[in-house]
Amino acid sequence: MENKNNKICRPVALVILDGWGYAPRTEGNAIAIAHTPHYDEIARTYPMTTLAASGASVGQTEEQPGNAEVGHLNIGTGRMAQTEISRVKNAVMSGEFLENQVLKDAFSKAKTNDSAVHIIGLLSDGGVHSSIENLFAVVRLAKLQGLEKVYIHCILDGLDVPQRTADIYVEALEIKLADIGVGKIATLCGRFFAMDSGENWERTARAFTMLVHAEGERSREAVAAIRNSFLRGISDEFVPPVIIEGSPDVPVATVKNGDLVVFFNHRADGMRQLARSLCVSDESIAVKPLVDTVCLTEYDRSFNLPAAFSHEPERSVLTEVLSDHQILNFKITETSRFQHVTNLFDGGADASQQFEEQIHIPGSRAGAADHHPESQSFKITDKLLRSIEGSPGGVFVANIPAADLMAETGDVEKTVAAIQFIDTCIGGICDKVTRLGGVVLITSTHGNCEEMLHLDTGEVSFSATANPVPFHYVDEHSNGLKLREDGSLADIAPTILGILGIEKPPEMTGRDLRML
Repeated sequence: MENKNNKICRPVALVILDGWGYAPRTEGNAIAIAHTPHYDEIARTYPMTTLAASGASVGQTEEQPGNAEVGHLNIGTGRMAQTEISRVKNAVMSGEFLENQVLKDAFSKAKTNDSAVHIIGLLSDGGVHSSIENLFAVVRLAKLQGLEKVYIHCILDGLDVPQRTADIYVEALEIKLADIGVGKIATLCGRFFAMDSGENWERTARAFTMLVHAEGERSREAVAAIRNSFLRGISDEFVPPVIIEGSPDVPVATVKNGDLVVFFNHRADGMRQLARSLCVSDESIAVKPLVDTVCLTEYDRSFNLPAAFSHEPERSVLTEVLSDHQILNFKITETSRFQHVTNLFDGGADASQQFEEQIHIPGSRAGAADHHPESQSFKITDKLLRSIEGSPGGVFVANIPAADLMAETGDVEKTVAAIQFIDTCIGGICDKVTRLGGVVLITSTHGNCEEMLHLDTGEVSFSATANPVPFHYVDEHSNGLKLREDGSLADIAPTILGILGIEKPPEMTGRDLRML
């Protein structure tokens, strides 16, 4: 982009460190354990406050911890915006899910036509891409609608939950299906194949041929098939397609013409390729069944597939306001978090704005967390610094998720190492921006790293916490500035607009954190 469109004279950088929560105690706190001279100096020298990042303050139920999805949504929209995850969860908890008209209509048609129903999604309670409770709700609704031919195609996790646990989830599913009184497991497949989001279509093809042509390993027992994979050194994520047989050489089910396919993942990016390959008309694929489809949420508007929970994008979000004022704004992160700083940060918008530049750094392996502590932290930082050099009057949003990715593995040592790498990055960013007279805002979407060890059990945690997150205001010209102590993530966008002298739109319910 050319610098001629800049309407501000100094850079404003928002650095989002996923998983970097705030907790006063040091036991089990990877951030406190780590050697972070740059971060410590920032905390001592510049104004700092904490922000609510969980529960009702960010549009979730009171007991829900924060996460990267809801965090980016609230930061970018400047309001208490509810994620699709929360909307679906609330519908399940209230019983409203069982009255969902899109699903009821689809099930009614399947009942009338005596069609099979295939329910596909990630079997996990990690909450990132799916919820096992949502799967149970879909099965219950199918039972209420009088359906009998209901088949579950399980995608195995191992990333958002601990590895080598897929057998436990499948065993629990079998018990639940027996309790509900309908449903059989038809296939198993690791998310490496079925949830690729990096256009590695050869992986998606393996899942497609499993579903349609029953190509894969054969087994009479789902749990046994998974445990056999474990014995061969194959973890959940990489389990190759497995066909469950109802009788010798006869698959429980395959997807055929006239069937109904229901995808129960609430997050779109991991399901787009499989949904496109199986359910979207494509003349280049000659052998594709003609099926009815319902996606739990809208995966891609161009697919024109019914969604049980549709959502209109939020209006007057930070990116839109900046573009309306012709201010260059940059979004920089690695591939695994790209949707967070684009679609989610922009309140569900699919397209980029005129004065927006989106930059993503490819990870080591598409669709999976980078298991090296430094992840892409230095590459993200380098792109940020180069962008600032090219357009010093822009707004720069950089998401550095390495600490969160490491904390999710439960490896305290690697998490500490990731934090120390990030500390070096923070130092370089602040040095560059302050030398240009700019402002750096450092915060997080949710907590995780600060409470990795539960003192009562000694067990390592890998889930987000309900702790607040820090908010640091790095500006050499802050002149005794004080920050409010009652803020939330929704206040960050109004604060950025305040720095730029732009009046926030009425849709933004957040408030400037600065006490002016």
